[in-house]
Amino acid sequence: MSYNEHQDCPFGVLMRLLSGPWTLYLIWVLHNKGPTRFGALQREVSGISTKVLTERLRMLEAEGILYRDYKPTIPPEVTYGLSPRGRELMEVIDQLDELAGRWYGSSASGIDQA
Repeated sequence: MSYNEHQDCPFGVLMRLLSGPWTLYLIWVLHNKGPTRFGALQREVSGISTKVLTERLRMLEAEGILYRDYKPTIPPEVTYGLSPRGRELMEVIDQLDELAGRWYGSSASGIDQA
C-alpha cells in the first residue's frame, strides 16, 4: 500500500480525525458528562484554549460526531452532546479508558460515568 493509498483508506481518515488536539478527550468528556454548555466544557477540559475548543467542536459537529443545540437567549445558550455517530465511538473509547485506569490509576480523570 502506497503512502497516498494509506491516507485515503477509511482507517487513515478516522485516525486523522480523532488524533487532533483534545478531540478524543472532548468526546470522552461529553460521553461522561452528557450534554454540556461551552463554558462548562472549557472548564472541564483544563488547559484548552477557547480557539482550539471552538475549532474542535466545529470539526466534530461537521463530522456528525456531536450536535450543537443553540438557544437564542441573552446570552445565547449553546449546548454540545454526542450524536448517534459519536456514541458509536464509545465502545472503543471506553476500552481505552479502562486501559488508562489499569496503566495509570483507577480513573483517567475521576469523571463519574453518567
